[in-house]
Amino acid sequence: MRTHFSRSAFLEGIRDMSPMLLGIVPFGIVCGASPVAALAMSMIMFSGAAQIVATQLLVAGAPFAVIVLSCLVVSLRLLMYSAAMAPYLRPLDQRWRNVLSYVLTDQAFAGTIQRFRDSGDIAANASYFLGTGVLLWTVWQISTVVGILAGQIIPASWQLEFVVPLCFIAVLVPLLRDRVSLLVFAVAAVAVVALDAMPLRLSMICAGLLGIAAGVLADKMTGRFKNE
Repeated sequence: MRTHFSRSAFLEGIRDMSPMLLGIVPFGIVCGASPVAALAMSMIMFSGAAQIVATQLLVAGAPFAVIVLSCLVVSLRLLMYSAAMAPYLRPLDQRWRNVLSYVLTDQAFAGTIQRFRDSGDIAANASYFLGTGVLLWTVWQISTVVGILAGQIIPASWQLEFVVPLCFIAVLVPLLRDRVSLLVFAVAAVAVVALDAMPLRLSMICAGLLGIAAGVLADKMTGRFKNE
C-alpha cells in the first residue's frame, strides 16, 4: 500500500473533511444514545443511516428480514457511489480497494469524487480519500462512545435527532446538479411522506426503491433522447 500513499494528500483530506465534523459529532452521539449495541454497529456498519434504521426497527420488534432489507435499501446509495469511484480506483491493488470501500461514506464520496475527476494522480487521490475516511471513522467511533456514556444524561428536550437530517441535507444539496438527481430526490421524498402510515417503517424501503426506479428510468430516457 505504501507505493500509493501520499502523506501530504492524506493530511489534506483530513483538513478538508474537518468542517463536516460539525454534523458528524452530534449524529454519532445520537446513534450512541440508542440502546442496542451501538458501538458494535458503528464499527461493523459504519453507516449512521443504516444504524438508525436498524435500531428503530429492533426496538419496534420488526422481523430480522425486514431489518436487513431496510438496511440494504438505505445503503444502496453506496453501491452507486462505488460504481462512480470504481474507474478511478481500478489501478490500486486489492488491499487499497478493500480499505477505501470500508471508509466510503456520503461525506467521503462528496468530498473526493471531484478530486478524482480533476486529477490523474492516483496516489494523491487515494491518500486524500483515505484521510477523509480515517478522520470520519475515528470521530464517529468517539462520538458513539460519548453518546453511550452520556445517553442517560442528555435531556430528551434537547432533541438532538434533528441533526441527522441536517447532516444528510448538507451532503445532498451539492450533489443535486442535474435533472435526474432532482427527480430521484423528489420521488423518494414524496413517497416516504405519502407512505408513512405503512407498518415497520416499510415506507423507507418503498421510497428508496421508487427513487431508484425513477433514477434508472430517467437515466435511460435521457440517454435515448441524446441518441436521437
